[in-house]
Amino acid sequence: MSFNIMLKPVGAACNLECRYCYYLDKRNLYPDAAHTLMSDELLEYFVRQYIEAQPTREVLFVWHGGETLLRPLSFYQRALELEQRYAGWHTISNCIQTNGTLLNDAWCTFFRDSNWLVGVSIDGPEKYHDAYRRSRGNAPSFHRVMRGIELLNRHSVDWNAMAVVNNLNAAHPLEVYHFLKDIGCHYMQFTPIVERILPGGSSHSLASAADQDAPLADYSVSPRQWGDFNCAIFDEWVRRDVGSYFVQLFDATLANWMGVPPGVCSMARTCGHAGVMEYNGDVYACDHFVFPPYRLGNIRSSTLSAMMLSPRQQAFGQSKFDSLPMQCLRCKYLFACNGECPKNRILRTAEGEPGLNYLCQGYYRFFNHVAPYMDFMRNELSHRRPAANVMLHLDEL
Repeated sequence: MSFNIMLKPVGAACNLECRYCYYLDKRNLYPDAAHTLMSDELLEYFVRQYIEAQPTREVLFVWHGGETLLRPLSFYQRALELEQRYAGWHTISNCIQTNGTLLNDAWCTFFRDSNWLVGVSIDGPEKYHDAYRRSRGNAPSFHRVMRGIELLNRHSVDWNAMAVVNNLNAAHPLEVYHFLKDIGCHYMQFTPIVERILPGGSSHSLASAADQDAPLADYSVSPRQWGDFNCAIFDEWVRRDVGSYFVQLFDATLANWMGVPPGVCSMARTCGHAGVMEYNGDVYACDHFVFPPYRLGNIRSSTLSAMMLSPRQQAFGQSKFDSLPMQCLRCKYLFACNGECPKNRILRTAEGEPGLNYLCQGYYRFFNHVAPYMDFMRNELSHRRPAANVMLHLDEL
């Protein structure tokens, strides 16, 4: 059984302090650490073990932050050398997430020449991006991010946009979508922000049972906004952009309509195959569950396989489906969302069962809206015809 590990080479360290960031609080996991930088020795240990543990030819390395580019370019050049040394019969791919503010010609040349996919965090036009994505000194970041994107485009680096959908930009879906297209983005990932303010003023999406009534952060997207946002972009996409521009939620929805793996854990029936390793070798069940109860162990004292394939981790992944309330199990679109991510299951159903996804109404509206088009595209693909044919038959749907 294969699994993925999201690597945190700088832990939660970042040169920005985005108001809604779910990972900044992870600095509190290691309060006594002088720094949160992965050592070269641990990097080699991980690379070798991670590759050896994979039963498939394709092995994907995912570098995530914090801000990944706080490590020097030499760190990733070393990682690439190690990947090549231990690759064996495997084919290695890399993707890296960044806020884009530290990109320069040297970084972009490396990413292009090494075929790395770069995910850039950008929330749309300047007025929406800068509302929450600011530096520790509260300075805006938009123009620095745009300079980085311009360099990626100039160097022909493959990149995608990772946009957080919040209470502000959710009201302007087409403005966000057209902006991303205009800056050369063909692959878009829209992530809804759902956070609660917990006692003491901290915020994160995972709360204990005692925190179920904690208020939502004001920047959280509402279920209605989330549904309207995706429906509006889908209507534009299905008329003009199928096969040319790719939106993660649309791709995952079509995959579930086809009965094939959706490619994103939040929309899959079960999860648990995508863990996280912090800078010091600690491994956690999931990027959104980096809390002490979900620590699986440390790579220095246990193998990645032993941790990720353990009964404990398997139970974590299976609980994604097993913990669904009856309302979800009766829903005609259960196959399409599978309850989405457990981190967002903070509501109770009308019958009082816990575990209802906060965004349920928004997802239901979206699936109901796109169903005729998904049916058509599924039929085209099952007959080995392109899904883009839907654009020629809109009047019939």
